Amino acid sequence: MSELKQAALTSLTLMDLTSLNDSDNSQTIIDLCHQADTPVGHTAAICIYPQFIILAKKTLAELGLTHIKVATVTNFPMGVADTALAVKQTEQAIKLGADEVDVVFPYRALMQGDESIGFELVKACKAACGDQVTLKVIIESGELKEPELIRKASEISIDAGADFIKTSTGKVEINATLEAAKIMLNVIKEKNQKVGFKAAGGVKTAQEADAYLSLAQGILGQDWIHATRFRFGASSLLGNLLSQLDVEHELAEGAY
Repeated sequence: MSELKQAALTSLTLMDLTSLNDSDNSQTIIDLCHQADTPVGHTAAICIYPQFIILAKKTLAELGLTHIKVATVTNFPMGVADTALAVKQTEQAIKLGADEVDVVFPYRALMQGDESIGFELVKACKAACGDQVTLKVIIESGELKEPELIRKASEISIDAGADFIKTSTGKVEINATLEAAKIMLNVIKEKNQKVGFKAAGGVKTAQEADAYLSLAQGILGQDWIHATRFRFGASSLLGNLLSQLDVEHELAEGAY
């Protein structure tokens, strides 16, 4: 198997197959659950809005795919500096059955010099998640822009108990970049290598995914790269990966 094909196969198993569109409906989510299981393996998770969690869990169970995690988003996409709201949404998502919660860090508050609200919000959301639900913290690196702010948001999130730090919501102009990923991965190396990393938004090809895998391998080692530590948040990536692997798999028209 070529290096690129191997990277494509690895990337597929690390995907949070995502649909976070205003137009999402029940059929969208059912289709997403089917798409997550391919002839060459399944994605790590699907990532959807909270109102679809129950349907997704039911569909995955009917397909015998309960090993695929259901992730959702809270404080999304604005990342407001409101701990009570973020916790309430997180608790509601957990009650609905979410296995993983991707909460948006109050990045604008950090940009204005407030480092305490981010720590407070992440810590409270992690307390709501406990040990059973994975908490991924979206720092919105493309909006933070400055390396110092990307580093600071990553450090605060890890100190507050984040299980993963994630680049982006996918809803802003600049989403995942290798430059931001390098900063975040180095913070993980320095502070806590049990924390995971998720590149989200804009990773669309096997070549791009391979670049992130190579970066992570160079910083944290090959053994660190597995679904409990590394994820891609993407929608259009799956089709390209399957194409690289010469696999035919039904994908939603226009979305993937």
